[in-house]
Amino acid sequence: MTVVLVALGAAVGAPLRYLVDRAVQGRHDSLFPWGTFAVNVVGSFLLGLLAAGTLHTPAPVLAALGTGLCGALTTYSTFGYETVRLLQDRARLFAVLNVGASIVAGLGAAALGAAVAAAFAG
Repeated sequence: MTVVLVALGAAVGAPLRYLVDRAVQGRHDSLFPWGTFAVNVVGSFLLGLLAAGTLHTPAPVLAALGTGLCGALTTYSTFGYETVRLLQDRARLFAVLNVGASIVAGLGAAALGAAVAAAFAG
C-alpha cells in the first residue's frame, strides 16, 4: 500500500515540477535555472514542514507527500545537469551561484518549514 501512496504523490509532484519550472523560467530571461531553483526550495520547505510533524503525521501521509510528492517535485539530477551545463557554457559565476544559493536556500527553506510546523504544533 505504501508503494501506491508514493506513486500517487509522485504522479502529482512530477507534473507540478514541470509546470512550475516552465512558468518560473518563462518569466526570466537569464541563464540561471530559476525554475529548478524554485521547485527545489519549495519542496525543501514542504518536506521540512512534514518531517517536523512526524510524531503527529501518519506514516501513509508522509509516504505520499514526503517521499512521493516532494521527491518528484524536487530534482537533484536537473540541478546537477544545469550546473554542469552552465560550466560548459562558460557561465561560471551562474554555476557557482546556483550551487551556493541552492544549498543555502534549500536548507533554509527546510528549517523554516520545520519552524512553521513547530509553531503550529504549539
